[in-house]
Amino acid sequence: MRLPTRLAIAALLLSAPGSAAAAGTLDIYVVDVEGGKAMLFVSAEGESVLVDSGSPGGRDVARILEVFEVAGVQRLDYLLSTHYHVDHIGGLLELSERVPIAHYVDHGPSVEEREQVPDFQQRYAAVREKARHTVVAPGDRIPVAGLDWLVVASAGRFLREPVGGSARPNPACAGAEPRENDRDPENGQSVGSLVRFGRFSAIDLGDLLWNGELELMCPENPVGSVDLLLVTHHGLAASNAPPFVHGVRPRVALMQNGSHKGGAPEVFETLRASPGLEDVWIAHWSHAGLLEHNPAGVFIANLSAPEATAAAIAAPPPATGERRPRPGPEALAHSPAHYLKVSAREDGSFTVANSRNGFMRSYPARSVD
Repeated sequence: MRLPTRLAIAALLLSAPGSAAAAGTLDIYVVDVEGGKAMLFVSAEGESVLVDSGSPGGRDVARILEVFEVAGVQRLDYLLSTHYHVDHIGGLLELSERVPIAHYVDHGPSVEEREQVPDFQQRYAAVREKARHTVVAPGDRIPVAGLDWLVVASAGRFLREPVGGSARPNPACAGAEPRENDRDPENGQSVGSLVRFGRFSAIDLGDLLWNGELELMCPENPVGSVDLLLVTHHGLAASNAPPFVHGVRPRVALMQNGSHKGGAPEVFETLRASPGLEDVWIAHWSHAGLLEHNPAGVFIANLSAPEATAAAIAAPPPATGERRPRPGPEALAHSPAHYLKVSAREDGSFTVANSRNGFMRSYPARSVD
């Protein structure tokens, strides 16, 4: 049997129920930016939000623009930067030259003296002058047509007024302890969002660290449960505290990892232990996760070269404290880059689709108690 071509897969994704071609959906495209972050939201009203812009150098911007073309986006209504690390804002300046951007959203100035992108703050300020700019705080809403976009974390502060107005004790907080080495200042500033479309909800906390997740979720859960968890911090064990993951009780977890970044075994274990979790989808096959933790291939958007994957599986376990050597670029190369797409309806039902192989899974709306 012949494998479907990339064009055939794209046509399948666009024509399928819940796709951009079907009216009335919120579509979320998770772009392959090799362990960085870039996610495009397109509301049922046609407004667009890009959350983060990948790394510099042109590769990630080209991949973002390819997804814009698939989604029919010619201008951005909002570009939300969760924080100022290079894998999250590295493509912003170039993207601003390629696509009209109406509104920039962030947590305010960087708290790190050494910028990961040289002179970024100064150059970003010049770009913002040509558009609107908003510094958000917890409790703010970003007025995206057709969506309820609530900021739940920003600049090291967290939502205190519960969604719906009533406090919810979080039993997953029992025994949870903060970490002493949880000190990356800019990750801790990450803008976190709860995005709701009718009965569908998704949560994204950028690269917020373990202690920040505890501050948001303990002892009470202010955000309730969600359908889709956009896994924090590429699936690194420095984040994804069980009180957060288990507290929001996602049906589906989607991880924007790289082949050698994120996808930590501990995080896979935390996700799969979460009550009610149905599936884990990932951007890359994780060399850290190996066969024991990676999901089945249909749920993985991008694969390493077969010889690199085979070598990783066959290699003996590293000694305690030893790290496996990273393969060279030729072993990690893959082309084209594939994205994952979520399409949600107001009734709470949604689909997730893999542009690599055309695999799609539907998740019916939760029953109403």
